[in-house]
Amino acid sequence: MIIAIDGPAASGKSTIAKLLAGRLGFLYVDTGAMYRALTLKAMRDKVDLNDEAALVALVRRTSIRLEVGADKKTNVFLDAKDVSAEIRTPEVTNNISYIADVPGVRSEMVKLQRSIAYSARNGAVLEGRDIGTVVFPDAFRKFYLDASIQERARRRYKELVENGIKADLAQIEKDIETRDKRDATRKVGTLKKASDAILIDTTDLTIPQVLDKVLSYIK
Repeated sequence: MIIAIDGPAASGKSTIAKLLAGRLGFLYVDTGAMYRALTLKAMRDKVDLNDEAALVALVRRTSIRLEVGADKKTNVFLDAKDVSAEIRTPEVTNNISYIADVPGVRSEMVKLQRSIAYSARNGAVLEGRDIGTVVFPDAFRKFYLDASIQERARRRYKELVENGIKADLAQIEKDIETRDKRDATRKVGTLKKASDAILIDTTDLTIPQVLDKVLSYIK
């Protein structure tokens, strides 16, 4: 059983996907974290982010693994090293679109995402930008989570501060607005709601309320 959760940055999809997977006993696949990890490696290796061939070669020689730790959190391993914190910096966030826009890179990542999900024992919950439209268009259930830009910026600011990363709320809001436009106009992996996806506005909802809504549709 595959459950797809899509939506823009900081809409709550990661939090809900994690909780949902835990509640159902499914595997949680954070596709956004996978792209972030590849972006981090490209930056570290000083790969030209506009060189498609170089980026495709990079993803083919890179190992990205997701592992649930003792604290029930999903940790991201890049070439066997835990980079769960490093991939959440503003620098990575601002460069991820370069990686995500490359058709060859997305093709390789989709293969990996499908392989991970299909290998799950009971089922999998995947979240990202194009899970319900591209990666798993035949998913058992599809959800599209959204929220106001102001609320999403506040959430991202809180996340960064809690992780000890200095942040500016006004700048984060601008960055999210810019990223929304990029994601909505990509040639591949475009951010959009699948025609059969269930829309949930999380702006004024608590995490338990959103989770209950999602579970009600699955049950």
